[in-house]
Amino acid sequence: MKESRRMVMALMIILLSAALAGFPAAPPQPPQCRTPILLTSCGQSPGSEMFKVILKRLKLDFELINLATDKDLAVKKEAGRPYRSLIIVMGASLKGMGAAGISMDDEIRRIAALIEEARRQKVTIIGAHIEGMKRRAQGAAAGDTSDEQSIDAVAPRSELLVINKEGNADKRFSVIAQAKNIPLLEVEKNLDLLVELEKLFIK
Repeated sequence: MKESRRMVMALMIILLSAALAGFPAAPPQPPQCRTPILLTSCGQSPGSEMFKVILKRLKLDFELINLATDKDLAVKKEAGRPYRSLIIVMGASLKGMGAAGISMDDEIRRIAALIEEARRQKVTIIGAHIEGMKRRAQGAAAGDTSDEQSIDAVAPRSELLVINKEGNADKRFSVIAQAKNIPLLEVEKNLDLLVELEKLFIK
């Protein structure tokens, strides 16, 4: 009798597991983000300046340093007022990098060190791409993959992705988010960030 009950229970567990396997996993929830924020660029496109306007309108405590390094994080921490969030705006501009006297390889190295220090300090890392497909490689000059390199340097290492939906038309960011289990926040237009970021950040 006891053996029969065990067999029935085992069968029920197997059937329940099979049923649950048919349901998609719940999407990961965005982290609760805090200020102050360090805002920077990976690729020196105008995207960081666009993001700056959003943060100013929300009256969030932030600092824009387009060429921010791991030292900027360290100095702030030593001063007793560490950054709590790091927003890296993806999107490469050959003109912008040329004006700064840097290459995409320089940007990738800088961002890698910056992310490493942010993780060490437990700073929330947010990757953002808000300039749409016009900033993606599909709209770039022939042979220019700098924007895609910018995405590869930032998106898979982020804890949250904030994306203009039009720039995700090919599901590039969706694929990364699913593979890395990263929350993905898509907006129809950049002004929608005013509402979404206000929900995310504790002032």
